[in-house]
Amino acid sequence: MITGEDASLHVEKMTDLVAVWEVALSDGVHKIEFEHGTTSGKRVVYVDGKEQIRKEWMFKLVGKETFTVGAAKTKAAINIDAVGGFAYEYTLDIDGKSLKKYLENRSKTTNTWILSLDGTVCRVVLEKDTMDVWCNGEKLETVGEFVEDGTETHFTVGDHDCCIKAVSSGKRKEGIIHTLIVDGREIPEAVE
Repeated sequence: MITGEDASLHVEKMTDLVAVWEVALSDGVHKIEFEHGTTSGKRVVYVDGKEQIRKEWMFKLVGKETFTVGAAKTKAAINIDAVGGFAYEYTLDIDGKSLKKYLENRSKTTNTWILSLDGTVCRVVLEKDTMDVWCNGEKLETVGEFVEDGTETHFTVGDHDCCIKAVSSGKRKEGIIHTLIVDGREIPEAVE
């Protein structure tokens, strides 16, 4: 239970919370929270629970707050628009695109697998444009090699041998199919 001065701060914080988003990037899923005091003009942006921006007594209630998210310092912006009277709409842009467009594009440029290794949940992400591989927020050292039917990108997670195989689907619209193999076992792709 929160008591004393901390309690009033906690209550004040929650009353101005107007938007929460979860954004999946290569280094993990990040939680973005936005507080907007429509009487005081206060604006506060939190990323993964850490305060990134705090502005008190803003006289202009609409506008934009820009900040970065994740290890790669991905650009983000919260847009504040009036939608009549004293109502406001809050939208999140990631890398200059609406969150919806960013996520649609991301599903084309990355593959994600979620698996359990030695009792730990691992989130493995392949960035198709760079062939970078991330696991639970860390960019991994990889070794790529050309094989008869495509390429293989080898890496380890703990004591586990991992490989992402890239082979042509033979269909132009499908392109290249990426498959994660851990200790000789194929892992199904996750949908984020």
